[in-house]
Amino acid sequence: MTYSALHSLDSMARESMQALTQGMTYAEESFRNISEDLNTDIATTPFEVVYEEDRVRLKHYLPKKKAGKGVKTPLLIVYALINRETMLDLQPDKSVIRNFLEEGVELYVLEWGYPMRKDRWLTLEDHIEGYMDHVVDFILKEKALDRLNLMGICMGGTMSIVYASLHPEKVKNLVTTVTPSWFDTEEGLLHLWMRETQVERIVEAYGNMPGDIMNLGFLMLNPAKLMEKYNGFMSNLNDRNFLENFIRMERWIFDSPDVPGATFLEFINVCYRENRLLNGTMVLGEKPVDVKALTMPLLNIYGQYDHLVPPSACDRLTQAVGSSDVEDLCLATGHIGIYVSAKCQREFVPHIVEWLKERDGDGLRMPSEETLAAVA
Repeated sequence: MTYSALHSLDSMARESMQALTQGMTYAEESFRNISEDLNTDIATTPFEVVYEEDRVRLKHYLPKKKAGKGVKTPLLIVYALINRETMLDLQPDKSVIRNFLEEGVELYVLEWGYPMRKDRWLTLEDHIEGYMDHVVDFILKEKALDRLNLMGICMGGTMSIVYASLHPEKVKNLVTTVTPSWFDTEEGLLHLWMRETQVERIVEAYGNMPGDIMNLGFLMLNPAKLMEKYNGFMSNLNDRNFLENFIRMERWIFDSPDVPGATFLEFINVCYRENRLLNGTMVLGEKPVDVKALTMPLLNIYGQYDHLVPPSACDRLTQAVGSSDVEDLCLATGHIGIYVSAKCQREFVPHIVEWLKERDGDGLRMPSEETLAAVA
């Protein structure tokens, strides 16, 4: 055997031993991670429940900056009826809620809760003119305000557009994030499926639209991505931080409330099938919804690579409203990445806060003449 052959065998043996050592180290670290307690809690930022109605709760978060250094007017966030608002506080170092608090924003978050079978007949009007309006009125009364800042997320953004169109006098500034407003688009499977799927049969069978069925549909939109995700999970079992954040995300994904049946069917028909919102033909109950009534400042944020709510479903809103103070912000991320990616964490909340500060003014209600006279 030549020297060259012996050297080659020696190199192969060394590489094999190195690979074996690395494999044993990976297995040891992975076993330790999965056998020990992991910190996978989500939504850990302290809050106070200040209002409750049926299954709905209003969470109140106090800002961390001293008064006068943040945004004076409180911000109400309305999340979608699909999935939960805990996405906004998924992990301590990537928390939209904590970022808002650090920037001095007094924050209210609407929690829709878990619909029961008795909620199957609740409509969009019940949620928007009922729960949302009651929450807004509660905040305005508690804070002695005429108007507040409103931020809607995904379906919650669509509902916020409707609410602000009907009650522009109560909304100082409107922020929409990954919010579908134009539904006549061929971009993205979700829009195609929602128009063609016989959701009436599902609601007839279950009463409400089951969260598990919706989750299955979301996963089927991109099965290759799903396999890539779990392959990444198996490749990073030795990374405790990765493992904890992965499980946090899984906990959020599979904590999926049902959607009241009548509300789901109405949203699919009015929006996905008939595209009524920006066409000026939407009616909520007996009230016409005219987005031209949106004369308050509007910030519309969406993701360039969002496969659930693509840019073509978002980018027409600012041209359809009555406000002249509008801004579109397209971030290079997807539907969830806009809230959890490290890059977006540095852009998302700071941009919103600066935008609100520029339009904050004096949100306090002026004392009446009777009050001033009494004080004098």
